[in-house]
Amino acid sequence: MRPGTMTMKEPWAAIGRLATGTARGTATAWRTARAFCRAYPLTATAAALILASSLFTTLPILDMATSGLFYAPGEGFWLKADPFLRHLRDLGPFLVRAIAGASIALLLLRLFLPSLKRLVDPRAPIFLLSTLIIGPGLIVNAILKDHWGRPRPIQVDVFGGDAPYVPVWRMTDYCTSNCSFVSGEASSALWLLALVFLAPPILKRPLTVILLALAAALSLNRIAFGGHFLSDTVLSWLITLMVLLIAHRLLFVYAPQALGRARVDAWFDRVGARIRAAIGRAVRAMRNTLAKFA
Repeated sequence: MRPGTMTMKEPWAAIGRLATGTARGTATAWRTARAFCRAYPLTATAAALILASSLFTTLPILDMATSGLFYAPGEGFWLKADPFLRHLRDLGPFLVRAIAGASIALLLLRLFLPSLKRLVDPRAPIFLLSTLIIGPGLIVNAILKDHWGRPRPIQVDVFGGDAPYVPVWRMTDYCTSNCSFVSGEASSALWLLALVFLAPPILKRPLTVILLALAAALSLNRIAFGGHFLSDTVLSWLITLMVLLIAHRLLFVYAPQALGRARVDAWFDRVGARIRAAIGRAVRAMRNTLAKFA
């Protein structure tokens, strides 16, 4: 063989080295990104929100193609009448109400049973209730859904409606209230991850997997019904995750003195004592009144 002549095996060897180098580079980049997300979760979530907004603004076909998977001309969004999926949709609100009710019950018990302070950190139910109110309640439903005016997929002309497709973050008047941007049910589904923030370390990973799978199923359900676009779901998730991260930092990671465990416990002790004393006085007054009539 003449010098400089390439054998048949050398091109494949070069391709193999290139593929190996690409795989190693991808793995390194993935490890770097994962380490950054763990070290700076709030910054990473904010960056993801900006990136996702830019992506869906630039490529609206992502919304149209995803919703189109569940749409058939003449039938509409054909999974909307599926009994299993309708029951699945009810599961999300049920879980949210159950967790919120349990949180309220814990706070009330803490007021009336001071001995619970050894078992219950009142900041945990406060964290759950405050993030539910601020994230899915205030930001998603009260501000975005009721004021941005984005038509739902089922209202868009491509899917049998009479309104045009409106990109993310663009305010319009095609919808007056309870509109598509962003998804309230996807926000509530992602809010269930608040339990992961409070779970013991040994349960965090399995609980994350379970709740993420449930949140994905509940959110995809709304896309299949023609209630929301993919962008409504993704941006709703990221907004809700930011609320969870900020609230967790304020209450547990970098809590100011006023929000520390000792201060919160002292407040519940003080308010609980006043409530119990007021109830005691009311009971005694009622007994005295009944005794006079007797």
